[in-house]
Formats: sequence, structure tokens, C-alpha cells
Amino acid sequence: MGWVNFEVRTKRRAELVDITERVAEAVARSGVADGTCNVFVPHTTAGVTINEGADPNVASDIASLLAELVPKEAVFEHAEGNSDAHIKTVLVGPSCVAPVRGGKLGLGTWQAIFLCEWDGPRTRRVEVAISAL
Repeated sequence: MGWVNFEVRTKRRAELVDITERVAEAVARSGVADGTCNVFVPHTTAGVTINEGADPNVASDIASLLAELVPKEAVFEHAEGNSDAHIKTVLVGPSCVAPVRGGKLGLGTWQAIFLCEWDGPRTRRVEVAISAL
């Protein structure tokens, strides 16, 4: 059991960054055979999700549709100019949970874990907690 923190430097205002390998490394180093892996980002304008990682078009489709649903240019009361990023984070969420099986991250065949950046480019912190059953 334990915590692992790492940073991700994003390159664009909105992007989904595949962090699966870094989370899987944290799971492997944890020594936990069977349990859960919680991934959390302590930010109000970035989130984390599990979705298809085999086709990069899926990640860009998610970012594109969320940009249409919550456009940056909409009228918001929040004065910083990033209200759209806050709302996208509400929709995606700040955390996700995946199983740990046999000492490995137990994702499905096509699944990957993504840091969802909505207000970049920035340096984001990712916190991974691995717990045994």
C-alpha cells in the first residue's frame, strides 16, 4: 500500500494525456497483489478519466465535443477566463478507480487512464493511491 505522486507537463490548453504507463509503474512498485488503484488530480481545471487508449482519435473527440458543449467564449461570471475548464472538470471528475489484479493494473483491453487538461499548458500533479484488499 502507499501513495505515489508524479507531475505531468501539458502542452495545450485542452488535451487528454495518457498516463497509464506511469500509473501501472506505481502499481507494480507498490507490492500490492490484489486491490484498488485510485488516481486523483488535486486541481479544479483538470480531471482524470478511463477511456479508450488504442485509438488516439477517441481522446481528441472527447476534447472536441466538450469544447462544443462548454465553449471558452461563453458568458461566465467567473473573472479568470477559465470557467469552461472548471465545468469540464465537473463533467469528467477529479479521480478514477481501477482494480489491481496479480500485482498489475487491471484495465480492460482498450482502456487507458488520461489526465484531462482543460486550462493548460501547465504542470499538473497526479496522486496515485494503491490499497490492498
